Amino acid sequence: MKRILSFLKKDAVLTAAWTLAILSMAAVPPSIRYISYLDLHTLGLLFCLMATMAGLQAMGFFHQMGESLLMRIHSLRQLEMLLVLLCFFSSMFITNDVALITFVPFAIELLKMIRREDRLIPVVVLQTIAANLGSMATPIGNPQNLYLYSHYHLGMGAFLRIMLPFALLSLLLILLALLRGKNQPLSFGLSEMQTVSGAAPFCRKSLLSYLLMFLLCLGAVGKWIPIPFLLLAVVCLGLFADRAIFSKVDYSLLITFAGFFIFIGNMKQIPWISSLFQQLITGNELLCSVAVSQVISNVPAALLLSGFTDQGASLLIGTNLGGLGTLIASMASLISYKYVARDFPGLKGKYLAHFTAMNVLFLAILLLAAAAPQSGLLS
Repeated sequence: MKRILSFLKKDAVLTAAWTLAILSMAAVPPSIRYISYLDLHTLGLLFCLMATMAGLQAMGFFHQMGESLLMRIHSLRQLEMLLVLLCFFSSMFITNDVALITFVPFAIELLKMIRREDRLIPVVVLQTIAANLGSMATPIGNPQNLYLYSHYHLGMGAFLRIMLPFALLSLLLILLALLRGKNQPLSFGLSEMQTVSGAAPFCRKSLLSYLLMFLLCLGAVGKWIPIPFLLLAVVCLGLFADRAIFSKVDYSLLITFAGFFIFIGNMKQIPWISSLFQQLITGNELLCSVAVSQVISNVPAALLLSGFTDQGASLLIGTNLGGLGTLIASMASLISYKYVARDFPGLKGKYLAHFTAMNVLFLAILLLAAAAPQSGLLS
């Protein structure tokens, strides 16, 4: 019993999703209709993508790629740019969570090695913002994008037209923030330092398997490959490369999705509740999604609100921008906080203050851009 309570407390979003789902069953008793609530396309694609990323991350692929880039670094500003932009661009393809899990510890270790812990908070905060904003540029960048892309039947062209302007504006803001730092030379060359990870060379068999799995996932996102075929291929390739990767998949996220699907499906079966939600959201999709994200995070916000509006573009923008703001607006942000709190417990308060100030600043600028009619970003 204690283990169950500990698990439920640890994953508050999953607990909330299934609490709502179970409560909704009192109004709409369980039936075979529940199966139709589940977006099996999104769940299957998300599973395959998570398994692929787990494999590449386990073999240190992203970490070693980052280390190879360090050999060309000669100043503190270049180092900070590399650490932050790695998160921005990699999150487009490996998700914001994986980017932060990979490159935040990498940044902390490097800054310790060159004795520049004074730059730790600004760098990690910008890494977190960069991962959350870079991930909005592609359907596979984060879970809510993958879901909304599927739910609203968006093509790649339509998705890019909606999100690319915001990604480009975000990149500009991040570069401006990075250029404020001093361009000091490093006290010694990174090329002369021992590598951070000391990882073994890649296993060619595994690497080829994971890269093929990733290409198949991209094919499914582009709607060229059916999900049943993708699932079969990923399972076979994963077992061939390393069966342990399936134990590293975040199954709690899949179960959370299922809980919200059941809750939303049941709410849509109750006419007065469905009508009330639609009235509250209609015309305010962007601001509603930003506001709800601040409280329950942007992935649940996307799942919840999508059941009551057909304005997919506004919801897509709102839940991505809504990842800025509070520490829980994007659950990925908690990853960075946990690393800082673990290694530098005395900096937790200072980190939260700087994190909140920078997030509010970025959110305000991007919301102004979205609201400006002449910008054309929301057209």
